Amino acid sequence: MLFIVLIGLFCECCALSNYYESYTGNKITEEEYKQHVKRNTSFWCTVEVLPCDPREGRRIDGSCNNLKYFTIGSNRTPTYRMLPASYSEGFEPRLSKRGETMPLARAVRTNILLEGHVPDRQFTQMLTHFLVFIVGDFVSVQDTINYVLWTPYCCTEKGKSDYMCTPNSVPNDDPVHRFSNVRCLNMTRPGSYQRNGCAPNNTVPERTISGTPSFDLSNIYGNSMASLNEKGRLFEKGLLKYEIEDGKMWPPSIKGPNLCYANQPPRETRCHDTPERGSNAIVGANIITIWIWRYHNAIATALANINPCWNDERLFFTTREIVIAAIIQIFYYELLPLMMGRDNLIRDGVISPDLGFRDIYDSNYAPQISLEYPFAWRWTHTIQEGNIKMYDNKGYHLKDMKLVNMTLRTAYVVENIDGITQGAIRQPMAKFDKAVDFDMAEVVLGPHQYASDVFTSDLAKNRYFFLAPYIKYREYCFGERIRSFDDLVHMFDPDSIELLKESYKDVEDIDLIAGMWLEKYIPGGTVPGTFYCIIAQQQLRSVVSDRHWYERPNRPNAFTLDQLLEIRKSSMAGLLCAVGDSITEVQPHAFVRAGPGNEMRDCTQIKQLNMLAWRDKSCRVNQWGK
Repeated sequence: MLFIVLIGLFCECCALSNYYESYTGNKITEEEYKQHVKRNTSFWCTVEVLPCDPREGRRIDGSCNNLKYFTIGSNRTPTYRMLPASYSEGFEPRLSKRGETMPLARAVRTNILLEGHVPDRQFTQMLTHFLVFIVGDFVSVQDTINYVLWTPYCCTEKGKSDYMCTPNSVPNDDPVHRFSNVRCLNMTRPGSYQRNGCAPNNTVPERTISGTPSFDLSNIYGNSMASLNEKGRLFEKGLLKYEIEDGKMWPPSIKGPNLCYANQPPRETRCHDTPERGSNAIVGANIITIWIWRYHNAIATALANINPCWNDERLFFTTREIVIAAIIQIFYYELLPLMMGRDNLIRDGVISPDLGFRDIYDSNYAPQISLEYPFAWRWTHTIQEGNIKMYDNKGYHLKDMKLVNMTLRTAYVVENIDGITQGAIRQPMAKFDKAVDFDMAEVVLGPHQYASDVFTSDLAKNRYFFLAPYIKYREYCFGERIRSFDDLVHMFDPDSIELLKESYKDVEDIDLIAGMWLEKYIPGGTVPGTFYCIIAQQQLRSVVSDRHWYERPNRPNAFTLDQLLEIRKSSMAGLLCAVGDSITEVQPHAFVRAGPGNEMRDCTQIKQLNMLAWRDKSCRVNQWGK
């Protein structure tokens, strides 16, 4: 069941200002805002919201999406919880049912997840690349940046006196590190409103997220007009800023020091200077950012050609609406059904069985995401292939590269993007199973840290996010009361139950992520039942709570039916044929490996949007005087 978090009462007695507390939604005066500036807390603790106009389109910062709760949905506003926080005294991770410290995260991880390489027979690497990108639309990477760049010392003597340090201990009998001197994996606490001075320290620490909670491509366009105007817009013909190199279009590159720490100069220098620099991080997010950047400019150019009377402002924001809609269409109607089952998603109202409009908007639901939603996506770390295979456009294998060595190495990605792109549609991703890639389990951060384990970090963060036990989510999702390990027989195979018994003394101790790692998959899909519940609930809420959802006919700047039918043609294959490097042919379902019924086709046979659906007849009147 979806529910709403009502944030704050808006203070009418405050001096006139456009500033609000990000955490509570309460209005503050200019003087109170200045006090935040003096304390260096204004970034996380305040948001500026200009008066809402019901007729305006989607704002860059996400505000005014809901006209009742107009700060909610803005960047840096809080998530809600599906279930109440579960923690111990002093806001530390919860203890076990017996009052003991929970088992070491690394020990649990190595006990219940195998390490190995098992390629998937159905899906391509493109699926995980796209997921990495789309998750970047509604989360932020400051927690990872914190322990990689700002606080890399948690496993040293210095870290013992730093409250933010929460390193993961490695047991002496660890199956890998018994042969090394590694006994600690660096990690920090999640950033919180309380830690940043936005909320009282005697309240439950709630994680800060800098992105907007709606699907609005804030990882492309940024989440403030200032950043978009400075780093995004060219202010000509609706275009994003760009550079041409070797005959290809790229996002602009930073001149000087940057976040691409793994670049190897002097040859490797390119680093994206976009409104959100998270695009420089993981290879999947990097390449799809490049393609969408180009796609925006291709759409804007087409609009300018058919509507010569449109100014830059109209061209830019119309293009943005088209691009956002196209990417959501791919995510909701192409990718999610492959993982979660099309019939399941239709049954639960997440997607529509029809091509026309649908309008299920409800202003009683604020545009928020649950804390559990971005966390649940961490389960997909188990399907991440650690080896990037590169091919030429004839399908001949060229070379391999470790994915973990490409993080924050944009220049390498750019130089090898043809081979990476061909590999993405040809290489299988890792299989949906209980085996995880070696590099994801033991390296993860490449040259940035000597040893790391993304799955151990995920389990530890499960506890530091104060998520309720796994069985509480089963009860929430399916109404099941679980009192003993014997009650798990219908949701786990017998071997998995034994592994859980070895790792946890009581069934109530099982962590949410550990339960999802071993849980059986849903009928018609390839994901665990609890994962499906958390993700599907949020995907539906995102439709219901978004006043600007692209399928709505009753919204500012709504598409016509003809325009929506063009958006319905959007596909990953179509995007690749439009802007993908070296792509002249592709299988129609690019997330699925080529084969019978999904054979490679020339790009001329792949559907593209017909931009004539956006032709403005008044432009022809003005141009020809008729």
